[in-house]
Amino acid sequence: MAQFGGPNDFYASGPSADASYNFDMPEFGQELNFQTFDNTQPTVPPNYDAAYNNAPTQGLGGFYDPTAYTDTSFAQDKSFKQTSAAGGVGSGNAFEDEPPLLEELGINPNHIFQKTLAVLNPLRGTDQQILQDTDMAGPLVFCLTLGGILLLSGKVTFSYIYGIGVMGCIFFYCLLSLMVTRSQVTFGAVASVLGYCLLPMVVLSGINILITIQGTLGLIVSGIAIFWCAISASKLFATAFSMDHQQLLIAYPCAMLYGGFALITIY
Repeated sequence: MAQFGGPNDFYASGPSADASYNFDMPEFGQELNFQTFDNTQPTVPPNYDAAYNNAPTQGLGGFYDPTAYTDTSFAQDKSFKQTSAAGGVGSGNAFEDEPPLLEELGINPNHIFQKTLAVLNPLRGTDQQILQDTDMAGPLVFCLTLGGILLLSGKVTFSYIYGIGVMGCIFFYCLLSLMVTRSQVTFGAVASVLGYCLLPMVVLSGINILITIQGTLGLIVSGIAIFWCAISASKLFATAFSMDHQQLLIAYPCAMLYGGFALITIY
């Protein structure tokens, strides 16, 4: 194995009394070049006082000053906590002034009850403001109930119910827009009235579970249900949109629409 410099290689002529050392660099076959840099920029020591003087100290005088926090800030913080505890800003009592959840969702149980009674009793008077409400909770419930009852009879008719209902709402919206001149017709109000007047068809589908209504008796019961729906819808339309002496004109297309629902229910 190659032996590198031993302990005596650094002496000039072996260990002697004067202990002179040889600090000459060994030659490795190439010259070591060291680069030099000319630093012409003058050295400027950092000024830390300027940084403290320019910083926004907010009255602290450049350093932490505990006297800057007076009793006023603590008094304001205390008053804010007392206000919050008393039901002011940031308290849960602020939610007491908000309307109920059903009202925020546009669901008014009183209007639903009044419209349902108006459909069950066509001769009953109803407020015009209630009929112009675009309430869709009742119609959706009646459509789902009709589809569910028909499903118990072995008929999957949800698509037919929604398809005929949507086309009927579009048709009646265009028709009433041409007939009504005293008030503004809204699509939501039209859909709401047609949906609520679907209630007699729900009753007819319930009867179909108990007895078969495909014979003569079924035609009579179906005719009564269609007439009931048509009279109720035409009465509600005439009241909601101030259609004087036009109830019979709107009753005929209503009977045609609900006749389609009756065919779905019977067959």
